[in-house]
Amino acid sequence: MRALFVDDETEFLELMEKRLARRNISIATAPDGKTALKMLDEALNSSGEMFQVVVLDVRMPGMDGLETLQRIKEKASSLPVLLLTGHACMGAAVQGMDIGAYDYMLKPVSISELIAKMEEAADSAT
Repeated sequence: MRALFVDDETEFLELMEKRLARRNISIATAPDGKTALKMLDEALNSSGEMFQVVVLDVRMPGMDGLETLQRIKEKASSLPVLLLTGHACMGAAVQGMDIGAYDYMLKPVSISELIAKMEEAADSAT
């Protein structure tokens, strides 16, 4: 599986990279929505491997997760996106589902639950 993780918390991204690599899951990371969209464009416009799922934080400075989600869906409507949110952002998570997110998960999330949901989302797109 190849996934794109988008989160402004670099420590979280580094941890996910290490933990998922041990499970043979390749991830690319982006610290913000703008970078994620650029990476998605590169994947779409090259013969390289496309992402099978995006894991997207809702609360980020600049372009937030909902705007990023909207733009991802405009570029790749069938690409499943999982939202990560804190308890304070539940309304945003529901709004994200309306925009087209596959599902949402509350932070902190267990690695096994996250992987299971990522696999489910990737399978749904095939």
